[in-house]
Amino acid sequence: MNTAPVSPPRHAVMFSAACALLLLPSAGFAEDPVLDTPAQQAAPTAFAAEKPKPVLDWGQGAGKSYLVPAMEIVGEEFLLNQYDRHFIDAGVYGSSWNSFQENVTGKWVYDSDPFAINQFLHPYQGSLYHGMARSAGLNYWESMGYTFLGSALWETAGETGAASINDQFTTSIGGSFLGEPLYRMASLLLESNNGPGFWSELGAAAISPPTGFNRLAYGKRFDGVFRSYNPAVYTRLQLGMNLNATVHSNVNVNPDATQPAMPQSYQRGEGVADFTMAYGLPGKHGYSYDRPFDYFLFQFTAASSNVFENIMSRGLLYGTDYAVGKSYRGVWGVYGIYDYIAPQIFRISTTAVALGTTGQWWLSQRIALQGSALAGAGYGSAGTIRGIGERDYHNGITPQGLLATRLIFGDRASFDMTVRDYYVSGMASGESSGSENIARADTSLTVRVFNLHGIMLKYVASQRDASYPDLPATHQRVGSISLGYSFLGQTHFGAVDWRPASEGGP
Repeated sequence: MNTAPVSPPRHAVMFSAACALLLLPSAGFAEDPVLDTPAQQAAPTAFAAEKPKPVLDWGQGAGKSYLVPAMEIVGEEFLLNQYDRHFIDAGVYGSSWNSFQENVTGKWVYDSDPFAINQFLHPYQGSLYHGMARSAGLNYWESMGYTFLGSALWETAGETGAASINDQFTTSIGGSFLGEPLYRMASLLLESNNGPGFWSELGAAAISPPTGFNRLAYGKRFDGVFRSYNPAVYTRLQLGMNLNATVHSNVNVNPDATQPAMPQSYQRGEGVADFTMAYGLPGKHGYSYDRPFDYFLFQFTAASSNVFENIMSRGLLYGTDYAVGKSYRGVWGVYGIYDYIAPQIFRISTTAVALGTTGQWWLSQRIALQGSALAGAGYGSAGTIRGIGERDYHNGITPQGLLATRLIFGDRASFDMTVRDYYVSGMASGESSGSENIARADTSLTVRVFNLHGIMLKYVASQRDASYPDLPATHQRVGSISLGYSFLGQTHFGAVDWRPASEGGP
């Protein structure tokens, strides 16, 4: 539970401070030997020659450590707690042994912290715990365990208020679903036949700060513990501007009790940046799906009016690959999902598991169809239901579904479409009743113009319908068209085993 506003930069600063403290013992100096035996006293020179030297190189791929991430998590939480109690709110963060005992033995509750804290900052904090364990050589499930325990420690010892059920879920489970793609992307950046350079190291540290810290503190000790096995990868960076937007909302907000309520505002003409990465696309010969998130898709969109417009991650937790005929390859199984979507006037975020499949079908020698279909349930939060100044979201068990397709036309163009639907029920909610349904459709056309450079045209539409017994029915819709520049990771838009028709096709 966290009742004070918290910003991502502060978490990053405190994490860096914790890392600096933990770096001190990494030099590995040993104490001088004690010459207390007759043989030692008789030949002190010989024993002095054997005096241990500083450990300047841990060795490469020496294994994993259960102690390192435990120290890092405890150290980070201690420093974060000290910062919060001295600079944010001494009442909320002035935890003691008595408050710890009360939280351990007391009832866990559903808290009502601001949406961004509960649904983004808590999962991001969990992703740091996950990255601490992963970059110390632990596997996915071991790292999820550390994330769960790290969250429980903060809920009981980091704050004076009652421990929060929804925070524990989003931090530990959502944090792992978000943290694993970040760790994998950083690791992929570091894998190089000639070793990573300065910019690769810096980029990996920016993507996964725990990975950067452990490489700085322990050198090559954990190198080689994890390898990506050369997955089929598709990346795309798009920069554009919304040319037109249609907005409808029957929600009025009242930022000041002395002023009359007014319609919600919406900023048009905003700048938009979008990054998408698909990792482990089906169809690559020799690639297997033995570990969680050997396939995942990660997407992040920032806008000038809303820095975190959306952050979405879905990955194969447990499953296998399959084939249908000569032209279709796919994977299926259980997926882990973390979604955060905020199109200015309302928001939805979920942490969920789903059963589904991802595949690629060659329709001809030059045209491929990629896609995913998922259906599952998790725990979600959505708003706005009351407007500015009060709690503006609702929690509950959330069934959800997804259908995504990408039609690839050789090395020239791709057409992408993704449809999502979320139903935030009143089950396991801090409120007795009420429900919301949120749907989102995202379509884009990308045309490659030269080398890896192209242009894109995108349309995104989102709709929210909410019903609560003590509030009027809510209907909100947002639609926007954007045009911009696209930088592609590959000329073939991620099609696996693509070859020109002159070479026989796939």
